[in-house]
Amino acid sequence: MPDHPPTQNGSWRHQLGSPDFPPEPDRYHLYVGLFCPFAHRVLLTRELKGLQQFLPISVVKPYPKEGGGWRFPTTDEEYPGSTVDHLFHSEFLHDVYFRSDTEYEGKYSVPVLWDKKTNQIVNNESEDIMRMLNTAFNDFLPAHDTARRELDFYPSPLRPQINEISSWMMPNLNSGVYRAGFATDQESYEKNCRIVFATLDRLESHLSNHPRNIYVLGPDITEIDLKLYTTIVRFDVIYQQHFKLTIGSIRHNYPHLHRWLKHMYWNVAGVKETTDFKHIKENYSKSHADVNPRAITPLGPEPNIESWTEKDEQWRKEREQGSESLKGHM
Repeated sequence: MPDHPPTQNGSWRHQLGSPDFPPEPDRYHLYVGLFCPFAHRVLLTRELKGLQQFLPISVVKPYPKEGGGWRFPTTDEEYPGSTVDHLFHSEFLHDVYFRSDTEYEGKYSVPVLWDKKTNQIVNNESEDIMRMLNTAFNDFLPAHDTARRELDFYPSPLRPQINEISSWMMPNLNSGVYRAGFATDQESYEKNCRIVFATLDRLESHLSNHPRNIYVLGPDITEIDLKLYTTIVRFDVIYQQHFKLTIGSIRHNYPHLHRWLKHMYWNVAGVKETTDFKHIKENYSKSHADVNPRAITPLGPEPNIESWTEKDEQWRKEREQGSESLKGHM
């Protein structure tokens, strides 16, 4: 059995597709939480690539977290959307971690990619898992499903741009909302809150300066869209009030990001289906006692995502037609 690779934070960083972990249908199992933006990006990759039959999942409950960490329901009906641990019928996620390393002392986070053959964790770093699922099971997809076989969230020509945007979006926005929300003093809160909104401003400016883009980097969806979506879809519904990110909202202050968000949610098959607002709102409001000691889940905004309008649809069609026209001249 391969050793647990040493890393600074105690995570597993084995690679799917290496000699020890070859892609095989139903060999691996994915542990996720629907509330977690980092697990959500992996779920999106699995969904959009059509890997459900190759990679089953188990889903932890969004709360409580105290007294042992994330836990599984006793039945799939106990908390809709959550599931029992389909592999081991564990009570807690930490039980899964200890099966792989009895001396593990790190955090019990999701996502977790588990290997049923060697009985160990392969990887628990979301970006790693996203990129592995992007191509690892392509040969097992139906031959006629060329769209999913060719779907590439990390295409070689765009990797420099993807890496560059990730280098500032991840620390300043994806993780930045937590730095602001969990700040323990006014100075730290204000500093990190300003960083979050400066990053939103930067993304809004990017979309404004590329008005023909449907997605962040052009006509095709990339991992940047997946990483950004799982933060932006949570922004108005929970981050804004829970993490005191009240300088502005996506729907009222960022028109280009707002339309991009609505397009992702309403028009990209699999995105809406993996977005569970009950899990999202109840996780943050009921598992952060230091931030929200009474665990009251706030109402609103209503609706969670605004409708896709006729004007929005005209915008989408114009860009799709422009993209096809451009391809025809290449």
